[in-house]
Amino acid sequence: MFRRTKHGRYQTLDDLFLDTLNDFYFAEKQILKALPKMARAADSEEGKAGFLQHRDETQGQIERLEQVFELLGKPARGKTCEAIQGIIAEGEEIMEEFKGSPALDAGLISSAQAVEHYEIARYGTLIEWANQLGLKDAVPLLQQNLAEEEATDKKLTQLAKASANPKGKGKAA
Repeated sequence: MFRRTKHGRYQTLDDLFLDTLNDFYFAEKQILKALPKMARAADSEEGKAGFLQHRDETQGQIERLEQVFELLGKPARGKTCEAIQGIIAEGEEIMEEFKGSPALDAGLISSAQAVEHYEIARYGTLIEWANQLGLKDAVPLLQQNLAEEEATDKKLTQLAKASANPKGKGKAA
C-alpha cells in the first residue's frame, strides 16, 4: 500500500529514486571536499596521488549525477546525507588522532574504503531502481560511476596491503 506524504502525495519508487539521488548528490559533493584534506594528510606520495586522482574522478561522477537529474527533468539538489557525514567525520578523527604516526596511511585508506563501500552500495541500488523504472539512459551513467568506485576500492586494497598496513604495524612499544 502506498502511503501519503505530509504533502498528500503517494510515495512511489520514483519518489524513492529521486530522494536517494538527492541524498547521494550531497554525499558526492562532501566527498569531493574531503579528498584534498586526505591527500594533504597522507604520508606516502602514492597515497597523496591516489586521493587527488579520486578527487578528479569524483568531479566526473558528480557531473554524471547531474546528467541523471537532467534526464528526470529535476534540478540537481543535495539532501543532507547523515551516513556520509558520519563516515567523513570518522576519517577526520583518524587524521587528527594518528597524525605523524606510522599507522596514519592505513587509517586513511580504511576511511576511504568505508566511503567507497557506501558509494558502491548506493550506486548498485540506484542502478537497480533505474532499471525498474525504465530509466535506460540513466543506467550507463550510474554504471560508469559504480565501475570507478569499484576500481578505486581495489587500488586502495592494493595500497594497503603493499605498504600502508605493513608500515603501520610498526613495533610494539
